[in-house]
Amino acid sequence: MYVCLCTGVTDGQIREATHDPPSSHKEARPATGVASQCGKCACLAKEVVRETLTKLQTAQAAIPYPVEFTAA
Repeated sequence: MYVCLCTGVTDGQIREATHDPPSSHKEARPATGVASQCGKCACLAKEVVRETLTKLQTAQAAIPYPVEFTAA
């Protein structure tokens, strides 16, 4: 879905910019150009970043410990 019509940025491009490395909206903005002109897409872009970071955190929390892990 297009998030920014001014620069043609999609939600997928924002997610990619957020994934590697996990970053904030401020870091994804220069990488994609989202919200750099009229700014009407800023709220939606922030929402996409927020959802992506939440999914990344959930996925990392679900990773099981290695079998050889022992608690101290």
